[in-house]
Amino acid sequence: MSWLIALRLRSLLTLVLAASLLTATMPVEADASSRIKDIVDVEGIRDNMLVGYGLVVGLNGTGDTLRNAPFTQQSLIGMLERLGVNTRGTTLKTANVAAVMVSADLPAFAAQGTRIDVTVSALGDATNLQGGVLLVTPLMGADGQVYAVAQGSVATGGFSAKGEAASVVRGVPTNGRIANGAIVERELEFQLSDLRALRLSLRNPDLTTAQRVAAAINTYLGTSTATADNPTTVQLRMPAGYRGGVVGLLTDIEQLRVQPDLAARVVIDEASGVIVMGQDVRVSQVAIAQGNLTISVSESPQVSQPSPFSTQGDTVVVPRTEVTVDEEGGKKLGIIDGSISLKELVDGLNALGVSPRDMITILQAIKSAGALQADIEVM
Repeated sequence: MSWLIALRLRSLLTLVLAASLLTATMPVEADASSRIKDIVDVEGIRDNMLVGYGLVVGLNGTGDTLRNAPFTQQSLIGMLERLGVNTRGTTLKTANVAAVMVSADLPAFAAQGTRIDVTVSALGDATNLQGGVLLVTPLMGADGQVYAVAQGSVATGGFSAKGEAASVVRGVPTNGRIANGAIVERELEFQLSDLRALRLSLRNPDLTTAQRVAAAINTYLGTSTATADNPTTVQLRMPAGYRGGVVGLLTDIEQLRVQPDLAARVVIDEASGVIVMGQDVRVSQVAIAQGNLTISVSESPQVSQPSPFSTQGDTVVVPRTEVTVDEEGGKKLGIIDGSISLKELVDGLNALGVSPRDMITILQAIKSAGALQADIEVM
């Protein structure tokens, strides 16, 4: 009996191993769906931009030149007067002060007393903000109201050093940040829980994606509460008596997964030679030939002089010019089949042996020929 049990165990183990190998070799389709919270914004839940003007002090001689930055001098005099120091009528020559612009983003529902990060940027001719301290600076919104106050030590990501005959600069030393450098003093009045309808704004507008978002929400809730108004907006009505209210509804639907759909597009950055193509880019059958005409001109001047001990003749320079024309005759027509996938399109362009910058010209020529079924966006 023991040998029979061992045989059955061996057979069972063989079947398990075979099933594992079969599962490992089977192709698995990648899940390209995204959560609703990653593709939409809820109207009303947004950041607000703040800006302010202030002074950074404590610089090691790298601040503004007061002669070239009169606003820095006026601000310094005004600040000292508020502190009880009268400097009007005197000549200030300090180079340890810099006028700066301070910017920050006020998060949605930021409570009074919450700390936020700020960015400090030189306004005058200061060369380095490293080691400086930002003095109390009110930060205002677009309505002119003060919503936060910033102060603290500036941390820069770059540095600069110079001597008598050379200098070196890394990064941007005239721009820095203060982590948790501002305190929120005023809250934005927005009652999310009182809303009876919500508007979801797609970050990448598309009719198909908007319809899919509305369908996913309606399927989850079991009612037709969501409708796609346009490629950007999905209108969502608050179901009566929903548990958790508006916050509970948003928490539930933002986890739903939707397959985004975008228009076929080719994005080109001519400055860096970067090309990005979407997965739906298609090309009709087209033949392509690529080649460069190179003209090379080289100068090899020669010296002509009279024979030794000659009483006549002068030494002159005789020009010698050689012009070479290379038409790259080895280039031939390459055919790219129609209705191909993105990978096949890339393989076909790579088979031509062209550089990214030549590929940009080829794509634009294919578009002009009407064979590229995609929009080209040049950055």
